[in-house]
Amino acid sequence: MTALSRRVLNRALLQRQFLLERADLTALEMIGHLVAMQAQEPNWPYVGLWTRIRTFAHADLTTLLAQGQVVRSGFLRSTMHLAAADDFRRLRPVLQPVLNRTAGSAYFRRNNAGLDPETLVAQGDALLRTGPLPRKDLARHLASLHPDRDGRILAGEIELRTPLIHDPATASWGGWGTRSSVTVSAAPIDASHPAALRDLIRRYLAAFGPATVADVQAWCGLTRLDQIISEMGAGLRHYTGPDGQRLLDLPDAPLPDPDTPAPVRLLPAYDNALLGHADRSRIIADADRKHVTPGQARVLPTVLIDGYVHGTWSFTAGKVRLTPFRPLSPAQQEAVDHEISRLLPFVTHR
Repeated sequence: MTALSRRVLNRALLQRQFLLERADLTALEMIGHLVAMQAQEPNWPYVGLWTRIRTFAHADLTTLLAQGQVVRSGFLRSTMHLAAADDFRRLRPVLQPVLNRTAGSAYFRRNNAGLDPETLVAQGDALLRTGPLPRKDLARHLASLHPDRDGRILAGEIELRTPLIHDPATASWGGWGTRSSVTVSAAPIDASHPAALRDLIRRYLAAFGPATVADVQAWCGLTRLDQIISEMGAGLRHYTGPDGQRLLDLPDAPLPDPDTPAPVRLLPAYDNALLGHADRSRIIADADRKHVTPGQARVLPTVLIDGYVHGTWSFTAGKVRLTPFRPLSPAQQEAVDHEISRLLPFVTHR
C-alpha cells in the first residue's frame, strides 16, 4: 500500500473541504458535500460557507432555511447541525443510535428514572402533533405530566429520541451565541435502509478522506463500523498513514501535491474540518488543541496558515481579533490581515 505523509493528508483534507480554493457551488451543494455543518450557534455555519464558497451571501442560506431545504437539528455526534432536508430524512435514522445513546446518559437518567422512553416519546409526539411548539412550552407541558421531573431535561431527551427540527428564525443569521427562544417541530424521515450507512461512509471519505475507521466513527459518533467498512473493502482504496495506520479512501478521490500552496483561511467555531477525525494532527498540532477547545463544549474559531491551525480569532465590538499561537512572519501577518479585511463586512452584516 502507498504510504501517505501527514502533509499529503493535510492538503487532501483542505482540497476536499474547499479550503485550498473557494468553490463555485451553491450553499445547498456545499452543505450536501460536507454532509452536515455543525451549528451549535446559528451564525457560525454562515462563516463556514463564506470561507468555502466564492460568492456566498447571507440570503443564500437564510432562504434555504426558510424554504425548508436545509434544516437544523441534532445529527452527527448528537450535536446540532445543519443538513440538507433530503439528507436529514435519509441519514437521521442511521445516526439515531448515537442520539439514543446520549439520551440514555447519566444526565438524562437522573431525571427520568422509572419513566419508559417510549412513553416519553409518545407524549412528545402527541404534544407536537398539532404543529410547531416553542421548546419552553414543550418543557412546560411535560413538567405538568411529570411534576417530579425537570421538564426542560425531558424536552431535551425527546429532541434526541425524536427527529425534531428548529424553526428557521432561530436557525438563521442573527445575534451571536445560542438562541433560547427555539421552536421545534416534528420532521418526516425515511425508513432505515442498510445502503444509507454505506452512503454516509462514502460521503465522509469524499469530504474528509483518506481516513481510518476510527476517524469515521469519531466524526459520526457510530461505533463498531469495522465490519461494514471491511465489507466495503473492494470498493475502497487503501493507504498507509504516517504512523502505519490503515487509511481508507474512495478509489477515484484525488490526492493533491503536498507542495500545493494553502492560503490563509478563517474557520468558524465548531468547524468539522477540525472535528472530523479521531487523529486531528493532519490539521492541528496536539499541543495546540487545548487552546482551541478550552472547555468541553467549546471549539473556538481558528485561523489556518499554510494549512494548519496557527491561532484563534474572535469577533467582538465590531472587530475581528486574532490570537496567534506563535509569532507571524510579516508575509503571514499581511495575508491574515487581508483575509480579516474580507471577512469583516460579512460578520458585521445585520
